Amino acid sequence: MTNLTNLPGSAHGPDPSGEPVAVMDLNADLGEGFGRWTLTDDQALLACVTSANVACGFHAGDASVMRRVCDAAAARGVRIGAQVSYRDLAGFGRRAMDVPAAELAAEVAYQIGALRVFAEAAGASVAYVKPHGALYNRTVRDDEQAAAVIEGVRIAGGGMAVLGLPGSRLLVRAGEAGLTAVEEAFADRAYTPQGTLVPRGEPGAVVHDADEVVRRGVGFAVDRSVTGADGRRISVVARSLCVHGDTPGAAALARRVRAALEEAGVAVRAFA
Repeated sequence: MTNLTNLPGSAHGPDPSGEPVAVMDLNADLGEGFGRWTLTDDQALLACVTSANVACGFHAGDASVMRRVCDAAAARGVRIGAQVSYRDLAGFGRRAMDVPAAELAAEVAYQIGALRVFAEAAGASVAYVKPHGALYNRTVRDDEQAAAVIEGVRIAGGGMAVLGLPGSRLLVRAGEAGLTAVEEAFADRAYTPQGTLVPRGEPGAVVHDADEVVRRGVGFAVDRSVTGADGRRISVVARSLCVHGDTPGAAALARRVRAALEEAGVAVRAFA
């Protein structure tokens, strides 16, 4: 396990009473392959995460990949989530797109429905929905697109939680629709002073130093804060922590993050 006393800026350890310091879900993006092309190390990630954001075919993934990941996740007791995206295989769902609200709602429902078939065949269910890439970032501030995503969840049957950035329009709309809104933090992404993610096209947007990723992950859970790109501390209250599955060495990094959380007295388990 990671020794937190060797991580600069960390002075926390397990509560002497034995009670968890905090509770944190650990999620990662899985199933980001297509045909013979594979990006994420799904088996290794499933060994340490508590929730799996499964690509539903619009930015990555196909029927065979979705079925394989759902079977593996169900066997390990990992919660299955639909990672919905703009229809953008060529751009991995990270290109800005303008999709009419009604069309986006239908496409979100379509993606959830596709994944649900394989989740239920594996004896599980689709427990939550998380937008991917450009759609995730768009729904932070764009109320129309956020509402369209939530409408897609409703069309797909509702009853699923929604993961998003704290304070985002997406989570506001989810709450208004009576859905469980789950705030999410990113251990391997840089934050602006406003608490949003630094765009990937900007320098330093992705945190590559493993020790720093671990330190930030523990900080989100224990201190509920992170150091922003300008060097100032930012308050971030989150119930789920993401480590991107397409980052080189993602599985090893996720194992380190989980070990560090547990050593700090954080209970790592899926959100209720």
